[in-house]
Amino acid sequence: MPERFLGVDTSNYRTSAAVYDAENGAWRNEGGLLTVPEGAIGLRQSDALFQHTVRLHEKIEALPQGEVRAIGVSTRPRAVEGSYMPCFLAGESVARSAAHLLSVPVFAVSHQQGHIAAAALSAEKLDLLDRIFLAWHLSGGTSELLLVRPGADGLPDCTCIGGTTDLAAGQLIDRAGALLGLPFPSGAALDQLALTAQPEKGYRPKVADCRFSLSGMQNQVENKYKTAPPAQMARFALETVANAVVKATEQARQQHDCPVLCAGGVMASEIIRARMRAAFGKAVSFAAPVLSGDNAVGAAVLAARLYERKKQ
Repeated sequence: MPERFLGVDTSNYRTSAAVYDAENGAWRNEGGLLTVPEGAIGLRQSDALFQHTVRLHEKIEALPQGEVRAIGVSTRPRAVEGSYMPCFLAGESVARSAAHLLSVPVFAVSHQQGHIAAAALSAEKLDLLDRIFLAWHLSGGTSELLLVRPGADGLPDCTCIGGTTDLAAGQLIDRAGALLGLPFPSGAALDQLALTAQPEKGYRPKVADCRFSLSGMQNQVENKYKTAPPAQMARFALETVANAVVKATEQARQQHDCPVLCAGGVMASEIIRARMRAAFGKAVSFAAPVLSGDNAVGAAVLAARLYERKKQ
């Protein structure tokens, strides 16, 4: 029987299913963004849950058929008490039902843990999951700098040691995109636009103890929108986020001299990646853009690791 594992993730904005082959590291992810009304910058949870319920079977049916050893599924945003979003119920229901019918184990993981595992796989550094490292989870709803250790349960144990104290980086980027009439989520389109602009320093938010505020940056972005071409405003917004992320990482590495892994959709930005590479060189690793955003590959990878651990 092949060492194949199924992953399922129903985040707030993307429906995903994936298969992962633990023998050769091959993977395939089938995902699609949820439909957000034009001009809106988000979805109600009830609408997200409904769309996942309608679409998840299509993503699973698009995967190659074959037996699986186990199923991994994201059941909550983060592995902390009180972390809950109804949209994950769609994936958990399907995963548990499928596991019962197939007589295979099902492993519950957090969406954040899945991001980290997918990034490690993509960066060809799965060995990081067996040691201590720093990780950024930079996305539409989360902007956290994490100290990650191997957990007693076999999953990444993530302690938030920094990041935003208010507005998430992805929220700032999406609001900048909304000003420019870009589709939601706006990260990819804003990044492409920013790459056509002249070099831009951006604004430098105050960073203390690895933490920073981005709420005031929205006013800075809006002011830039009034005085500069769209591409320059896009570059300003992304460089501003990069300034905060680089500074927070510098402060964290003064306390924890270990590698840095970057995950989350915002970390697909070429602007932010370039700044991180310039600052940290080989100490920083990134997921490929296709695995930076929400996906189910990480859940499948963690299922493989937990399955192997259970056999021992």
